[in-house]
Amino acid sequence: MWWGVIAALMANTLYSLGFVLEKRALTSLPEVSIRQPARLLRLVLGSPLWIGGSLALASGFGAQLVVYRTLPIAAAQGIFVSGLVLLVLLSARLLGEETTGRERYALGAILAALLMVVLSLKEGSDTVSRSAPYQLILLVCVPSLAGGVWLYGAAERRSRHRHRAPTTGVEYGVAVGVLYGVSSLAIKGVSSYLTTSGLGGAVVGVLRSPYPYILMFTGAFGLVMSQAALQRCRASLIVPVCTTVTCLYTAVLGTLSFGEALPHDPLRLALRLAGTALAISVLLAMPKHDTAPQQPPIGAKELTP
Repeated sequence: MWWGVIAALMANTLYSLGFVLEKRALTSLPEVSIRQPARLLRLVLGSPLWIGGSLALASGFGAQLVVYRTLPIAAAQGIFVSGLVLLVLLSARLLGEETTGRERYALGAILAALLMVVLSLKEGSDTVSRSAPYQLILLVCVPSLAGGVWLYGAAERRSRHRHRAPTTGVEYGVAVGVLYGVSSLAIKGVSSYLTTSGLGGAVVGVLRSPYPYILMFTGAFGLVMSQAALQRCRASLIVPVCTTVTCLYTAVLGTLSFGEALPHDPLRLALRLAGTALAISVLLAMPKHDTAPQQPPIGAKELTP
C-alpha cells in the first residue's frame, strides 16, 4: 500500500512539473491550433523545454501503473488531486500566473471535497480490482471520448466569436479531463496484466484487450487538444479543472466499471457522495471568462500628471 502512496506522490510531482514546463515552452512558440495538428507537432517537437515536460508527463503515467496495482481507484484519485497545490505553486513561481480570490476559494473547496473522498476510505476494507468486462469498458469509454471531443470543438467555435469575453479555459479543461479520465481507466486495465507470468504473456494479453488502442486515441487527441488549450489559458486554472474532472470521472466510473464496491458504512458512504457532489458543484460555479482589460472611452484624453 505504501509503495502505491509513494508512487502517487511521485506522479503528482511529475505531472505538475510536466504541465508547467510545457506551458512555459508554449508561451514562446507561435500560436498553435487543433485544426493544424501536423504544424502543432512540428513546433512542439522543436522545443527542448516542451520535450522535457512531455517526458515528465510520460513518467507520471508510468507511475500510475504502480499506483493502480496497489491502491483502490478512489483512493488513488484522492492522492492525485493533492498535486493541484504543487501545480499552483509552480505556476506562480515559474510562469508568473496569479489566481483570483474566487479561484483560490474554488481550488480550496475542490481539495476539501476530494479530502472527503479520501476520508471515506478504510484500509483493509477497500479491495483493489484487477479486471473489468471489455464490453462495459467500451460502453463507458466510447461515448465519453465522443462527448469530450464534441465539447472541445464547441468551445473552439465559441472562442472564435468576435466581442466574446476571453475564456478562462474551464470548458477546455473539462473536455481534456474527460479524455484523460478515459486514459486513466485504460491505464488501470493495463495494470491488471502486470501479474501475468512472463513478459510475452503480458504483452499478448494487453494487445488482445481494448486498452492500448484507447490509450493511442486519448494520447493523440489529448496531446493536440491540451497543448492548444495550455497556450491560450492559464495553467493554474485549466490544469486543476482538468485534474478534477479526470479524478471524479475515474473515481466514479472506474469504481463501478472495475467492481470496487462503495463503502457500506453510512458515514463513509456519505463522505464519498458528498465530496463528489461538492467538487462537481464547485466546477460548475467556476468563472468561465477572464476579466477583459478596461479600455478608455472613445475620445477620452489621457490624463497627465
